[in-house]
Amino acid sequence: MASTETRSATEAVWRIEAPKLIAALTRVVRDVGLAEDLAQDALVAALQQWPESGVPRNPGAWLMATAKHRAIDHFRRGKLLERKHEELGHTLEEEQFRNVLAIDDALDDHVGDDLLRLVFIACHPVLSTEARVALTLRLLGGLTTDEIARAFLVAEPTIAQRIVRAKRTLADKQVPFEVPRGAELAARLSSVLEVVYLIFNEGYSATAGDDWMRPALCEDALRLGRILAELAPNEPEVHGLVALMEIQASRSKARVGPSGEPILLLDQNRALWDRLLIGRGLAALRRADSLGAGRGPYALQAAIAACHATALTPEETDWSTIVGLYDLLLAMMPSPVVELNRAVAVAMARGPAAGLALVDGLRSEPSLKDYHLLPAVRADLLVRLGRPADARPEFERAAALTRNVRERQLLLDRAASCQTGP
Repeated sequence: MASTETRSATEAVWRIEAPKLIAALTRVVRDVGLAEDLAQDALVAALQQWPESGVPRNPGAWLMATAKHRAIDHFRRGKLLERKHEELGHTLEEEQFRNVLAIDDALDDHVGDDLLRLVFIACHPVLSTEARVALTLRLLGGLTTDEIARAFLVAEPTIAQRIVRAKRTLADKQVPFEVPRGAELAARLSSVLEVVYLIFNEGYSATAGDDWMRPALCEDALRLGRILAELAPNEPEVHGLVALMEIQASRSKARVGPSGEPILLLDQNRALWDRLLIGRGLAALRRADSLGAGRGPYALQAAIAACHATALTPEETDWSTIVGLYDLLLAMMPSPVVELNRAVAVAMARGPAAGLALVDGLRSEPSLKDYHLLPAVRADLLVRLGRPADARPEFERAAALTRNVRERQLLLDRAASCQTGP
C-alpha cells in the first residue's frame, strides 16, 4: 500500500479507535491527559511503522498493545509502578502489571463502560462549556486541535489552551473515572447532552463565518449521540436528543442552495429531506416514549421536529400541535428563546398579528437584546401583515447582529425586498 494510502488508512483507523483507546488507558492510568499522550504515542508509532509493514489485520488491537507498552515504560521510567502498587493496596510484580495492561478477551467487556466513563469525564461540569466542547471533540470525536479551531472559527492556540487547562483541571480536581449514580447521574447527564447538542447546533446553524452549515460537526454530534444511546439505553432523554438530531439533520441538503445560500424551512424542497434519517429519528422518539418517564426537553423538541418531518407540505404542518408542545416545553424549561419560537408557531396557527403581539412582548427582554432572530422574526411578521416599511429596519438590525456571512446576506436581501415606495 502506498505511503499516502497508508497514512489515510491510519487516520481513518485513528478516528474510529481513538475514543476506545483513550478510554481503556484512562481506566488503567487514571489520568485522561496521560492516557491521551500514550494513545498519541501509539499513533506516531503506527505512522512510522505501518507504511513499511502495512496496516495490521486488527489495527485497534495493535494500537492498544503499543499504547500499553508505552504505559509500562512510563510507569517504569517515572518510578510510578510502586505508587500504582500502593493505590491497588497490594504488591504486584512487574509481570503481573503487564498482565493488567495486556490485551485479552476481557478487555472488550470494558469497552462500553470505559467509553461511557470517558463521556462523563469530558463533559464534567467542573469544566467551562467551551472546554467541555473542545475536550469532547478531541477525545471522543477524534478531531485535531486545528480541526476544532477551524470548526468554531477560534484561534488554534486558544483551543489548545482550553484542552490543556481542561485536562489539568480534571487532574487537579481528581475527577474519578466512573459513571455517576442517582441524582448526580441526572445532573451530569444533562451536561453531556448539552455538549453534544451544542456541537450539533454549531454544525446545523453556524454562529459565525462564511458557511451556513458545517455538516462535519453535525455528523460528529450524531455519532456521539448514537454511541451514548448504545451506552445508556434506558435514559429517555438520550434517545430524545438522538431523535431531535436525526430529524433536524434530515433537512441538511434542503437547507443550502447551489451557491451556499440559506433556504428557510417553509421554502425548502421537502423531496430533498432524508427519509432514512427521519425514520431513524421517529424510531428514537418512540424509544424515548416507550421508557415511560414522560417527555423531557429534548424529546419535546424532537416531537416538534417530527411535526415538520411528517408534513409533506408546509400547509399540512400541524401548527396547533406544535404550539401545544411549546407550551409543555416552556413549562418545563422557561426560556425567552423558547417563547420566541412559540410565537412563530402561534403566528402560523393563529395569524401573524397574534404572533407579533407575543414577539413585541419580548422586545424588552435583556437576554434577547443582541439576539438577531428577535428582529428577524418581527420583520417577517411585519411583512406578512403588509407593513414592509416597518419590516425593513428590523431586517437590517438582524443583519447587523448576526456574525454569519450567509445569514447576514439573506437578511440584507430581505431588507432590500421591502420596497417603501418609488
